[in-house]
Amino acid sequence: MIPKSMTRRSALLGVATTLATPAILRAQDAFPENEPEIETQIPVRRNDSSFQAQRWQDHFETLGKGCLLADITSRAVHYWGPDGETYLLFPSSVPMSEELTRRGYSKIVRKAENPSWTPTASMRKRDPSLPLRMEGGPGNPLGTRAMYLDWPAYLVHGTHDTRKIGRQSSSGCIGLYNEHVEQLYPLVQIGTQVRLL
Repeated sequence: MIPKSMTRRSALLGVATTLATPAILRAQDAFPENEPEIETQIPVRRNDSSFQAQRWQDHFETLGKGCLLADITSRAVHYWGPDGETYLLFPSSVPMSEELTRRGYSKIVRKAENPSWTPTASMRKRDPSLPLRMEGGPGNPLGTRAMYLDWPAYLVHGTHDTRKIGRQSSSGCIGLYNEHVEQLYPLVQIGTQVRLL
């Protein structure tokens, strides 16, 4: 029973606050202030100010079939649709080191749902315990969707390990939360322009 001094509005507000608290705490952990060292990289301070909207015209000559910008500094993926109105911005994971980072222009040449994963020779050299191949599923590091660039072994893909987003954690690919890559996947066409900056 609700005490007379408590209104229905304050009771509902209290319940809503109680239910929202775990989500708020999880959101605060999405981009931790102190990033633990990954591999040999020194932790980089979060660059929150650069995680902001950009213009496609600053990176591409035309929209064409759409444009996708992976901004490695701000750890963000920007997508502009061919309609000139669609714009999406997502946090991403980026390569662990500059040696694993490739920058420049590419394009999407293939897409896959629940992709299989074949570690490259250099990945297996760094970690001999990696499998030769892994089918799609919960343990697969490519998540639920993958979009392949015309550079061999470079992808924009999802991840089941949400701790990787916003961090230097990949072997060269750009990673997204599964729900974000699933939102992006149907919009991105084969031939979409890509820039890694």
